[in-house]
Amino acid sequence: MTTAAHSDHRPHPLWQPGADRIARSRLTAFHAWAAERHGAPAPGLDDPTASYAALHRWSVAELETFWRAVAEWFEVRFTTPYERVLADATMPGARWFPGATLNYAEHALRAAEDPARADGPALLHVDEVHDPRPVSWADLRGQVGAVAAELRRLGVRPGDRVSGYVPNIPQATVALLAAAAVGAVWTSCAPDFGARSVLDRFQQVEPVVLFTVDGYRYGGKTHDRTATVTELRAELPSLRAVVHIPLLGTPAPESTLVWDDIVREPAEPVFEQLPFDHPLWVLYSSGTTGLPKAIVQSQGGILLEHLKQLGLHSDLGPDDRFFWYTSTGWMMWNFLVSGLLVGATVVLYDGSPGYPDTAAQWRVAERTGTTLYGTSAAYVMACRKAEVHPGRDFDLSAVKCVATTGSPLPPDGFRWIHDEVAEDMWIASVSGGTDVCSCFAGAVPTLPVYIGELQAPGLGTDLQAWDPQGEPVVDEVGELIVARPMPSMPVRFWNDPDGSRYRESYFEMFPGAWRHGDWITLTSRGTVIIHGRSDSTLNRQGVRMGSADIYEAVERLPEIRESLVIGVEQPDGGYWMPLFVHLAPGATLNEELLTRIKTTIRTQLSPRHVPDEVIEVPGVPHTLTGKRIEVPVKRLLQGTPLDKAVNPGSVDDVELLRYYERLAQGRGGAGA
Repeated sequence: MTTAAHSDHRPHPLWQPGADRIARSRLTAFHAWAAERHGAPAPGLDDPTASYAALHRWSVAELETFWRAVAEWFEVRFTTPYERVLADATMPGARWFPGATLNYAEHALRAAEDPARADGPALLHVDEVHDPRPVSWADLRGQVGAVAAELRRLGVRPGDRVSGYVPNIPQATVALLAAAAVGAVWTSCAPDFGARSVLDRFQQVEPVVLFTVDGYRYGGKTHDRTATVTELRAELPSLRAVVHIPLLGTPAPESTLVWDDIVREPAEPVFEQLPFDHPLWVLYSSGTTGLPKAIVQSQGGILLEHLKQLGLHSDLGPDDRFFWYTSTGWMMWNFLVSGLLVGATVVLYDGSPGYPDTAAQWRVAERTGTTLYGTSAAYVMACRKAEVHPGRDFDLSAVKCVATTGSPLPPDGFRWIHDEVAEDMWIASVSGGTDVCSCFAGAVPTLPVYIGELQAPGLGTDLQAWDPQGEPVVDEVGELIVARPMPSMPVRFWNDPDGSRYRESYFEMFPGAWRHGDWITLTSRGTVIIHGRSDSTLNRQGVRMGSADIYEAVERLPEIRESLVIGVEQPDGGYWMPLFVHLAPGATLNEELLTRIKTTIRTQLSPRHVPDEVIEVPGVPHTLTGKRIEVPVKRLLQGTPLDKAVNPGSVDDVELLRYYERLAQGRGGAGA
């Protein structure tokens, strides 16, 4: 580090890419090409941070030129040309690439057209019992063609909905691509979702076809789902056909189609050419306080955003193997499938993240030769607590990037990956949302990594932090704002004819600007810090703090397995802030531990944010996709009845929430 860096107290990076890595990155090649062809500022290899900052400023200031450059660089096939890139930049309602037609699935299967690649693996499928099984590009294309032909035979037309109650298996990827090929709208839930949770989602969109398994394997056990499937069929009157995938070997129920029969004869896929904004899929918000929002994203918007995110930011290409631990009920599965767009081999793992032991995901990365491995911050911290040693115990020499999302990766998580996986490891903590099925900030292959910070905002993403008056701030906590449109923003919500629910979700506080609901800091070094959800902010005497900051400090203590902090405004104007702790086996919440918890928060964070009470609980409730539930617990503590505070089908353990409800009733609600 230079003397100048010392003089202005700049932190030292945990990791920096070497000059050769920067020079070889796809981002550097794109930057040089965009400078030559599209007027982007010239890259400066002597100062990668300033170089990326200049490229980012250009990408946001010249939004149309930037997205035209992305489409050209990745050779997007427009069957009919676009009239202009961004016909209307108003949010909500931005109109991208009007006049253009294309097909997402056609781009996902392009690598199969190359004779040199046709027999290579497009997918590697792993589960708890077998080694990686490849599906070649040619096989994938033939299966997609066969399923698409069957969908057309069933009368499925562009705009019809096709649903999947399927785990992360190759058949799920094939079904998604087949639906996209015919212009149908894909939507999926993982088979660990109960019938009510699935119906809360699928009944909104009225699917005409359901792909389903008979069950799945998880944690060393088989889980039969035939009764749930029977219930789904009875409660989805819109269904014309059900396709049975016998994962556990069960015979097909009466009047269903059998997957193996459909794909027996491969077929050349026919790709419907669709308007840029034609719906591609429906994703769902967690739905903790009502019916999940049914978020509709477009074929073209997702195609361009994922090409940018995977091809430039994640530096993925044909030589890569891309593994992200996810289920089909989380947007990261859709993002993972999009690895096919850049010709990468996609690793599909169907199983428990921690079976037969906590190191399970590292074992998958080793066995598949993964080059980019994505997981959750929670898994990284669980490995740290369990004293897993991935770098020592596995051959991870192929892995060049470990990426995390789901919640902010605490500083200790960065240090652990650096110390226990590899010192020369690109650590990409990324943050985005189901709402855009992408990242607002995170991975940049040419930039240094600082502990506890995301590398930078994404290209074409006008990311800002705003104070309550709507003024941008730097080096201060503010609301996460996207001030100009992104192509993958929802085209609409399903069953929201006047767009009111869409507007209320993002545009109510600051009309015309997307407010995401996270607290962030944009640093003067260009990095980004995520502090947690702004709607569950801890506001003590005017000092705001994200819950993630508390979790990061408290969960370093070996006795704390997990925690939940809630700030409850009281009717008398007071403020009650309890910290709920789920203890590790054998730990006791005695005076000594209580003192250590409070001292940790006081010294590491702020004396104002020492909790009013520390309460031992049997567990912390989560959404079905594994995120801590804060706002519904806050509502319970304010006296809201459970059925109004939370949608029971959206949580992993309703009985746990009843515990918090009883606790609130015992206190008279509102922490009184």
